[in-house]
Amino acid sequence: MCKGLASLPTGCLERAKELKTMLGSILQKSTWNLSCCKIGQNKPNLEECLRWKESFEKLLSSKYGLCAFTAFLVSEFSEENILFYFACEDYRKTKSTTKLPAKAQKIYDEFIGNAAPREINIDHETRDITRANMLVSSLSCFDSAQHKIYMLMAKDCYPRFLRSPTYRDLVCQAEPNAKATKKV
Repeated sequence: MCKGLASLPTGCLERAKELKTMLGSILQKSTWNLSCCKIGQNKPNLEECLRWKESFEKLLSSKYGLCAFTAFLVSEFSEENILFYFACEDYRKTKSTTKLPAKAQKIYDEFIGNAAPREINIDHETRDITRANMLVSSLSCFDSAQHKIYMLMAKDCYPRFLRSPTYRDLVCQAEPNAKATKKV
């Protein structure tokens, strides 16, 4: 272990390991991967970066945009929001109704329940609604909580991302689209 890391408190090292594991598992489950985040590889063009400013939906629908936004949330220690959002999206795609209760309980325990390791910031009423929805697991049992988290990200995290050095650096480093710059 590096001397600098050895001087860190154990809690920090455990948190770093947890983040690495968590980000690795979420990236494996979704359609994007770490290679999209590596500098110099698969960089978005300038037009794509600028489209992210148009709407939160356009940011999330971009493979690189989603990766950059997730990395930004990790840097702010609020990655539980995007993880919960996509856990709900994955849950909603569940085909087998017999798997719903176990998947729902796993999401609830990880993000909503008492002492959840990645507790999301939702109001008491939404938490109660979600708890009640858990009695009969349906594809919509997390809809209210997911909507609250989506709105939190859209109204708070997304604007901060657009003002961040992370986003500004991506825009500065992005190349214009080759097709758009060719003269006809």
